[in-house]
Amino acid sequence: MINISSIDIAIIAAFLIGIIWWALRNGKSDDSDSYFLAGRNMKWPVIGLSLFAASVSSSTLMGHSGEGFITGIAVFNYNWISVLVMVFFALFFLPFYIKSGIFTMPEFLEKRFDKTSRYYFSFITIFGNVFLDAAATLYTGALIIKLIFPEVDLFVIIVIMAIVAGSYTIVGGLSSAINADMIQAIILIIGSGILYFFALHEIGGWEELYNRFGDGVWLKLTRPLDDPTVPWLGMWVGIPILGFYFWANNQVMVQRVLSAKNIDHGRKGVLFVGFLYLFTLFIFILPGLISRGINLFGVENLPMDIIPGGELKSQFGINTDQVYPRMIVKLLPVGLIGVILAAMISALTSTLSATLSSVSTLFTMDFYQRFDKNADSKKLVKVGRITSMVVLVIAIFWAPFIQRFDSLVSYYQEVVSYLAPPIVGTFFLGLFWQRSNAKGALWGLISGLFIAASIMIAKYVFDMPIGLHFLLLAPIVLVISVLVNVVVSLMTPPPNPVQVAANTWTKQVWIDETKELKGVVWYKNFRIISLGLVIACFVMYAIFF
Repeated sequence: MINISSIDIAIIAAFLIGIIWWALRNGKSDDSDSYFLAGRNMKWPVIGLSLFAASVSSSTLMGHSGEGFITGIAVFNYNWISVLVMVFFALFFLPFYIKSGIFTMPEFLEKRFDKTSRYYFSFITIFGNVFLDAAATLYTGALIIKLIFPEVDLFVIIVIMAIVAGSYTIVGGLSSAINADMIQAIILIIGSGILYFFALHEIGGWEELYNRFGDGVWLKLTRPLDDPTVPWLGMWVGIPILGFYFWANNQVMVQRVLSAKNIDHGRKGVLFVGFLYLFTLFIFILPGLISRGINLFGVENLPMDIIPGGELKSQFGINTDQVYPRMIVKLLPVGLIGVILAAMISALTSTLSATLSSVSTLFTMDFYQRFDKNADSKKLVKVGRITSMVVLVIAIFWAPFIQRFDSLVSYYQEVVSYLAPPIVGTFFLGLFWQRSNAKGALWGLISGLFIAASIMIAKYVFDMPIGLHFLLLAPIVLVISVLVNVVVSLMTPPPNPVQVAANTWTKQVWIDETKELKGVVWYKNFRIISLGLVIACFVMYAIFF
């Protein structure tokens, strides 16, 4: 149980009311472009902040601090490697997405391949968004909030969270969600930054932090090959696959990029969130490690060894999901607690809002529009709203059942590592290999899904040991699905030249962009910004090697 004052509760309530008012005030729903893609008129700072807020889910916020408590800074490898992925995405994939005028990621597969690939990917994405993303966000978020309000029933908390996120997303569409994200991201960054400095002060400063955790692997990013968190080889061959799926194929994230007023704003929005992600080491992960050194849970003589989360819970009564909220209440003064808890709730509602917007867009544009070809923009908006409401209701009632299926939450990252590779491979071949055709893409996707399903059934149904870390399995699944794509494509007729020309990258694209950048001042040149971001990534890696 975590007790907070009435002042902090009032601050949280004021924040929730304020964010709903702000989002509705800035909502646009006049037509399908406005409702689903915010009128395609967003500027790069708003896009970057929205991407940051939408990407920081409850599992990210609580998981990063919890992993910091358990294993140190290893989990930051997911973030800095993903920043490199963002740069690659911004340079090569993003221009094709925006120029094609698509609403959804599956829609790009149809433009490059055919309808079958589009429907397959769209269905998989919708299913995952509803039963994994939306429901898991509600459930894990409710668990955290219940620590603060233990007397409130879990289902009631789930419903309240759903109402908060749904109230503005369903009415105002993506523009409401993005404008809410912008405010929530600012509060989240500032609030988490304040908590970091209070935590650093509590342990005695950076020098004391290093003295306590400088030995061993606590402050090291490069881990042994048998490391259960991030083996060094998995860092280089596994994380890029997951990162590319999340940032370049995931409708929840890319939909915000598609709202950009032009390619340049889209690119700079992605690069902006890349810079913000470098700070997650300090505002999310290090506070968790610091909490290991300040006896956050009141456990005396806790061994300073890396102990698995399950063992910490069973032997010492330490639930690492509670690290972040416990730090807030223990280290911060009255008033500031409410502000930081509001930041934490921001992470929960932003992710849920992003998921609702994603599913409504996917269903309306990928399925309903094909069923009712005469539907005008207003009808599509109405269908989108109804879809969001249905998804929200399903997620509300499914969320409590997640506690019966720990794997849906505990193994989410692992499950994605099996499902993502064939999708990533299909997009890569589609953009960079002109010979890849519709049949190759479809069989590549199906073969990857079959392998993923086989691994999960063997591991979770029959309890068979796999023997490889999931970050090392991901590239294997990728290679197999890509090989199937290549073989089937070569054995069948070549794709439509018109589709290929409009949706594949060539050297001429780079040459044309080089000409356009002549005379552009360096701090507005996306290539120079990208280079600076890459250098910053490797500098941080070198510091914590």
